[in-house]
Amino acid sequence: MSQKRRHSLRYSDAVSDMRRGVLYGITAYVIWGLFPLYWPLLKPAGSIEILAHRIIWSLVAVGLILVVRRHWGWVRALKARTALVLAVAAVLVTINWGTYIYAVNSGHTIEAALGYFINPLVSVLLGVLVLRERLRPWQWAAVGTGTAAVGILALAYGRPPWIALTLACSFGTYGLLKKYANTPSAESLTIETAVLFVPALAYAVFQPHPTFTGHGTGHLALLISGGVITAVPLMLFNSSATRVPLTVLGMLQYLAPVLQFLIGLLVQHEAMPASRWVGFLLVWAALAVFSVDAVRAPGRRVTLDCSP
Repeated sequence: MSQKRRHSLRYSDAVSDMRRGVLYGITAYVIWGLFPLYWPLLKPAGSIEILAHRIIWSLVAVGLILVVRRHWGWVRALKARTALVLAVAAVLVTINWGTYIYAVNSGHTIEAALGYFINPLVSVLLGVLVLRERLRPWQWAAVGTGTAAVGILALAYGRPPWIALTLACSFGTYGLLKKYANTPSAESLTIETAVLFVPALAYAVFQPHPTFTGHGTGHLALLISGGVITAVPLMLFNSSATRVPLTVLGMLQYLAPVLQFLIGLLVQHEAMPASRWVGFLLVWAALAVFSVDAVRAPGRRVTLDCSP
């Protein structure tokens, strides 16, 4: 086979691999974006009970994935410092998951979406404050615009958007810790859910009014499925991240909050007065500036976090 032919085949394989990566990424973010349609189906279970079962069945699901892959050697190589970092990350992701479930099931899906819109800006700020990274002028402009948007939304809500800020800050810090841990997502999720498994199981079993039994097989199946819908998009995201450039993933990550916002607005019919539109438009403007800057400077690091 000629060298030109081999080069053509390698190029064709690379293009095909990237297309699969984009498809995996879109699928992962669409699943995350549709979460607001899933969590209300688990009622009459309360937010904490749903959270407990999500932790329990996520550990089961990711454990089965690792069993199928026969991948357990990483446990022996796990360092105590890494395990400690992931244990703290487990607390943060629990706060994030619990806040998100509460938001969706209490009629605050749009505010939850706001949290994931401003999350990249929070991650950038953490990079400056913790990692001593230096921002370029356009990045500072994006952060300043996002900060102004939060102020306007605080006036529009009559209070600070606590749900959005809690989601953005908890997940931004979670992403920072995951950066320090530098552990693949399946292994990381195993440790995080294992850390929380015992308290989650204790709550699920000993709470005053459990709904796991007594509400039909459909309700039981939906609670168990929470582990699957946590693990599957995570695996898809991993497959995407190894195949496509970070700038492409950076654009795809906005699919999830866009879908969440549209579900809150069009399906759940949450209120969206003009003052809130102004705040959201400023957030979107900040993200547009941030994204354009990231595309124009592909050599710089792009902060990426998975959705809930």
